[in-house]
Parts: sequence; structure tokens; C-alpha cells
Amino acid sequence: MKKNLFLYDLAIVAILKNEGHYLKEWLDYHLLAGVDHFYLYDNDSADDYNAIVAPYVAAGLVTSEKISGGSAQYAAYNFAVRDYRFLCRRVAFIDLDEFLYPKNTTDTLPAVLDAVMKNFPDAAGLAVNWQIFGSNGQDKADYSRGVLERFTCRAPVDWVVPIPHRDIPGGNAQIKTVANPRRISFFGSSHCPIYFEGCYSVNEAGGQVESYCNEPVTAEKIALNHYNVKSREEHGTKVARGRADKGGVRSADTGANCIDDSWFDMYDRNEVFDDGILRYCAARAENFSLEDDAQRLARVRAALTKTLTAYAEDELSDLETALTCLAASKYLRGNFPNDERLKIYEEASLAAVLKSLDGLKFSDVRLLLSELPNLLSLPYPVMDDLRGAAIQIISRTMDFMRENEFWRDFAAMNDLRLLLKIFRR
Repeated sequence: MKKNLFLYDLAIVAILKNEGHYLKEWLDYHLLAGVDHFYLYDNDSADDYNAIVAPYVAAGLVTSEKISGGSAQYAAYNFAVRDYRFLCRRVAFIDLDEFLYPKNTTDTLPAVLDAVMKNFPDAAGLAVNWQIFGSNGQDKADYSRGVLERFTCRAPVDWVVPIPHRDIPGGNAQIKTVANPRRISFFGSSHCPIYFEGCYSVNEAGGQVESYCNEPVTAEKIALNHYNVKSREEHGTKVARGRADKGGVRSADTGANCIDDSWFDMYDRNEVFDDGILRYCAARAENFSLEDDAQRLARVRAALTKTLTAYAEDELSDLETALTCLAASKYLRGNFPNDERLKIYEEASLAAVLKSLDGLKFSDVRLLLSELPNLLSLPYPVMDDLRGAAIQIISRTMDFMRENEFWRDFAAMNDLRLLLKIFRR
């Protein structure tokens, strides 16, 4: 995939609630590290979140959305994948107490990701291990200083501990994911997505990672500094707030993965002094720059023209690229509604989608079907041919599912096929 087709090379999706004390530092750090955009889901914050985030929204760096109720984290992640998967080349799904940290002080996060992932072209995501930081012996919160300055001691790199009430490894064995969002089926865990069939994450050494744990821990090139407990006072506030992925704190009686007062004692690890991330910030600040909106739109437009020309000349036939061209065309039309050439680009992108449908891999079939609701709403004649092609693809996929007794998916596919046949233009 040509990175210039995407509005953002690297974006972060995060959900937050009453984390105004930490938000500005977290945003500024990741901007320094090379993140292009943030999709923030505000889960009923009652603090000064809106005032803090407003300048970043105005600058085009943050898209802020509201999400209410418990167990909102998975919903937020799934909404982000649905809405923004073709605008971002890669997306990191992390929390406000987590900082993605390249170990080489001259590298941006996108540069590190490119260097690691180029060796594993079939991988859809990178699993990044935690590095747990402790309280530095602090009982009280000191919001006059940042998290990175206050907490500079952590557990050893390979520190692993069982999670209370569950027979699975915790500590630095746990990971978060930076992924190609076009290969994600859904999130049912905050640590790792469920990909379309045939897709998977790797660690920085190339080992396949199929859960939210990676052992042995790998953190030589990139780590996720996790300021899990902070001071004892701040940990108490975190406990009272509850968890975004569960809607509240579970007790020992319910069986759990609970985050309570005992969690502080387990995760307050301070054996190793590590201020590397502060030195990284200082080094990156010397060469920091941001792409502005005009530069971004011009870049995407030039890449779109070049890519659609390749399709027209039969030099390219790839579904993921064609759908990315469609998303870029729609985004540009929204910014330049009077430019009739962009309407032509949008229709040409649909023609490219149609051209790319021969010999699809199963993961591409899944990607196509996930996008059908968006495709079928577009008012172009090519949609009749695209609908017919989709019906044929669904029928062939149902044959495979029947042969392998995937009956739940078979039934869902049949429902979709009937809808496509009924609702014709």
C-alpha cells in the first residue's frame, strides 16, 4: 500500500474518562513521536476534557467523539475501525496511561514500525509489550509535573506475574496492538483485535502473537511504557473510576482480572531506573514538524491520481488499495465539494473496486462484505455490476462454508445475499 494514499500514516484510538490531568502530556508526547492523528472517545467525562482537547481539535489533530455507558471500550474501538479504517495506514489502540516508546532516540514511531514490519509483509499488526512503571515511592499526586518526569522506575524487562483470579500471565507479558485496521474484523479485547481469517500480529522479532500476551517479552526496538499505578492516591482514583472495558471494577468474588487496592502492591515495581523516554522527547523536540492540512490534502490527491491511473492502465488490481482510493475520494469531495473531478475520482474508485474482485483471498472477501453497506449507498451505475459481483462472491463463499460446516457464517451470508437480491436500484 502506498502510504501517501492515507490521510494519516499512524493514528491512535483511545477511550478516556476524567483523565484531564494527563491528556495534554500524552497528546504532546505522541505528536513528538510521529503520530499524525488521534481518535478520542470521551466516556462521560466530568472534568475539563473539552477545554483541553479543543485546541487539538481546531488544529485538525484530534477527532473527538462522545460514547456513553459501561463496557464502552470495545464499542469505541469497533466504531473507529468501521469509520476510519481507510483513512489511516496504521492505528494503535492504547490507553492514556500508555506511551509508545521507540528505543532509538532518532526514530519516529512510523519509522520504527516500517523497519520492523517490512520483514513480515504478511503480518497485519505489531504486538508491543508493556513495560510496567511503578510509583517511585510517591503516595500523593503531583499534577504540577508530568507522568514521564515523575515516574522513572520500572520492573525488569522480563517481569511476568499471574493476573489475580485468572491463570494467565500479566505484567510485561501483556501487549497492545498497532494494526492495519483494514484487516480487523472486530475487537473483543482491549489488547488485541480479531483479524479477518489468515491475518495475525507479530512481535518485533517476527514471532506470531495470537492473544494479549507475548512471551518471552520483546522490547528491544519498541516498548509500551505503562504507568499503571502512578502514585497511591492516583491509583485510588483509577479504582473508583472503574474500567472502560468492563463498566466497573470486578471484585474477587466475581472472578476477575480486578483492579483494586491489591493491584497497586503487585504492580508498584521500581527496580530499574529508566528515563530513556525523557531523553527521547528531548531528541525529538529538536527536529519536530507537523504536516498541515493543505499539505496533507495535496499529497493524498496526487497519490490518488497516480493510483487510479494505474488501475485504468491495468497496472494494479488490489481490493484494499481500491477501497482506500474510494475513501480518499470521498474525503477530498467533502473538502472540495465544488470540484467535479473528485466525483469522477469517486466513480473511478468504484470501478477499481469492481476490477479487483477476481481471485480474492478469504480475508479480502471479508473486507468487501464489511464495506458493502457503504458501497451500496453510492449513486453510480457501476453499483449494479458491483452488487451482482458481490452476490456471486457470497454464493461461492457459502459453498466453502457449507463444505466446512461453518453454519453460523453460512446463515449470515445467506441473509446478506437475500438482501442484495431484494434491494435493487
